[in-house]
Amino acid sequence: MPHSTALQNYLRTFRKRSSLSQTEIAFLLGDRDGSKICRHERFARQPGLATAFAYEVIFQTPASKLFSGLYREVERQVVRRAEVLTARLSAPESKSTARKLEILGKIVAPAQRP
Repeated sequence: MPHSTALQNYLRTFRKRSSLSQTEIAFLLGDRDGSKICRHERFARQPGLATAFAYEVIFQTPASKLFSGLYREVERQVVRRAEVLTARLSAPESKSTARKLEILGKIVAPAQRP
């Protein structure tokens, strides 16, 4: 998979497009002020899963797109580990191993496309 220069997240971009302030986003998230949103936008803190889903609802954009840089990094790490696990399992010795190799192949295959 080619490396890209994607930002860790695009929260600020989507917030600006929506014309919502950090304080207004904070309200939608159930927070008192926009300090947490500011930290998320500056990449100083990663939101929890529930907050990432809330951003998805607010901006009507998949979390994987809102956090595309982070998503790509996580994807690259998982693909690398799937390749290692595939090598460890080598040939299918049982139905279970064959199924594992099938699943791992689906993880690795998209990463090998241009």
